[in-house]
Amino acid sequence: QVQLVESGGGLVQPGGSLRLSCAASGFTFSSYIMSWYRQAPGKERELVASITSAGGTTSYAVSVKGRFTISRDNAKNTVYLQMNSLKPEDTAVYYCTTLVGQRRWGQGTQVTVSS
Repeated sequence: QVQLVESGGGLVQPGGSLRLSCAASGFTFSSYIMSWYRQAPGKERELVASITSAGGTTSYAVSVKGRFTISRDNAKNTVYLQMNSLKPEDTAVYYCTTLVGQRRWGQGTQVTVSS
């Protein structure tokens, strides 16, 4: 079955960096667009970044452009989100997702940006 397992979240000070990982299994990873979403307390889940199946095209939310980088390693069935210059407003649960028959979600990883 399709599984997405996020890791790499934690507590970081403003201006710091984190790298999230999402390990995928149960489908042909290299054939699917992968995305990261996030959900802050009391807010709707929002799209952060996406990457095409071969990794040739990426897209970002305006709020993270220039600070976050999405990438993938199809040999490792893993998608990454490098987050730099983190701000308190980046605090959220971050989810990895893909559309394999239906929208699939990981369990999420908490990112907290605070001094």
